Amino acid sequence: MGLKFSSSLLLFILAAVIHHHHPTTALPLSTNSRWIVDNGNGGERVKLSCVNWVSHLDAVVAEGLSKQPVDAISNKISAMGFNCVRLTYPLFLFTNDSFASVTVRQSLRKLGLIESIAGFQSNNPSIIDLPLLQAFQLEMELLDNDSFVSSLDRNNIMMILDNQISTPGWCCSDFDGNGFFGDPYFNPDVWLKGLTKVATMFNGSTNVVGMSLRNELRGPRQNVSVWYRYMQKGAEAVHAANPNVLVIVSGLSYDKDLSFLHTQPLTLTFSQKLVYEIHWYGFSNSEDWETGNPNDVCGRVVENITAKSGFLLDQGYPLFVSEWGVDQRGTNENDNRFLNCFLAWAAEYDLDWALWTLAGSYYFRQGVVGMEEFYGVLNWDWCKPRNSSFLEKISPLQSPFQGNKLEF
Repeated sequence: MGLKFSSSLLLFILAAVIHHHHPTTALPLSTNSRWIVDNGNGGERVKLSCVNWVSHLDAVVAEGLSKQPVDAISNKISAMGFNCVRLTYPLFLFTNDSFASVTVRQSLRKLGLIESIAGFQSNNPSIIDLPLLQAFQLEMELLDNDSFVSSLDRNNIMMILDNQISTPGWCCSDFDGNGFFGDPYFNPDVWLKGLTKVATMFNGSTNVVGMSLRNELRGPRQNVSVWYRYMQKGAEAVHAANPNVLVIVSGLSYDKDLSFLHTQPLTLTFSQKLVYEIHWYGFSNSEDWETGNPNDVCGRVVENITAKSGFLLDQGYPLFVSEWGVDQRGTNENDNRFLNCFLAWAAEYDLDWALWTLAGSYYFRQGVVGMEEFYGVLNWDWCKPRNSSFLEKISPLQSPFQGNKLEF
């Protein structure tokens, strides 16, 4: 799986001339070798070109809803060429009874977010007084109009639900108590209960096409044998509760290491639903990008990724880059070098991916009110793209150009 820059450039150019659109996809999705495919006749390739929508922070509600109506945001997602949202959530929203009666208004007020409350009342009044869990769920039992999931349905946006963390807050560190099975906030039994509840809750939502079991396993407790034990249980629990969704499995060391699967595959009772995920950011190799020759660094980093996860493509599994991103201001030279490498690699293998992040700003992050997110594809007030030239660069990657019925 060596990186062939000449052929990747050709495929990139070919993709650029394909008219970008969101065709009707026959859901649910499944897998056929390394490709994700739809439920139509013969199973045609469906490429996940997603953006992460954060909903796991302290306010425990999807970011940006104080800035823009939910329909306006989902329209922007579609207009920017994304066909999918990776929606993050904290596990305790579904397993801790203390969240059962707390409303969005009360959650924001507790954090002192008076301006956010006013913004909600103006832009999403039907959400502001819902309990947090109901605000996440919305259309499943209560609202058919102006609801989060149904809004994404109307814009033909698929959804992947990602258990980002247990306790609401910013992720991640080795010692935040959320990193690995047995950590203070990561009880495996509670986790399995939560996964089952989420999978069951969204069983009737067609556009919820996948569930990521857990984000960025990490820390001193991480252990390969324990990984096999509980990731198998988590995958089986999700599939038993909702056999329609893709089951997306992460590795160790902040979603960067699946190398142990070289010799011992994950054994499951079901097939054609398993997807593996990895993360890749420029800051993971910041010193290399800063001091080394960009082409040499790119070759070394891609070789390492191939050894730790890319080999899974050859084994016949889809590989979903569920987090990657850059400083959208364009002033971070390391990120710019990383971006060129990422685009070539992602084009070479026509990978499924999810950009970090949609959020132009947060209600409250790490003690800061209204923090701006420079990795955000939208600007601070969520009105327009932060960097239109960046969207032009990634546009070719938003359409499939390899796979079932799409071979050149």
